[in-house]
Amino acid sequence: MTKSTLGTHPFLLGFEQLERLVERTAKASGDGYPPYNIEQTSERSYRITLAVAGFAEDDLSITVEDNQLVVRGRQSEAAQERVFLHRGIAARQFQRSFVLADGVEVGEAVMENGLLHIDLSRQPADSVVQTIRIKRSGK
Repeated sequence: MTKSTLGTHPFLLGFEQLERLVERTAKASGDGYPPYNIEQTSERSYRITLAVAGFAEDDLSITVEDNQLVVRGRQSEAAQERVFLHRGIAARQFQRSFVLADGVEVGEAVMENGLLHIDLSRQPADSVVQTIRIKRSGK
């Protein structure tokens, strides 16, 4: 039995990039840190919430790279100099990536009670109709 892929289906032309995206997402790290929620806040907006207890705003960075939202966390050196008798709150550095569809824009990010909220919105797609002129062959 052969494996059918998006790139080989006759009606799905140019979807090879989508197939690579699905493969890349499937290979993403299985690390569950930090935990996160994704919620739909309206028909065209979403909110990602990451639990980042122990991290300050300056310890976090949010970037968009090649249609990926990347959140990185690294605590400052001052926090690492402390002596803990018990450390139950994770303080390791992390990188969490979310793949964004075309047209999804990152809005604001807000830190509240140890939770980092990142708002996203999806712009409606433009409907484009194009007429292709048929040329007569030179026979």
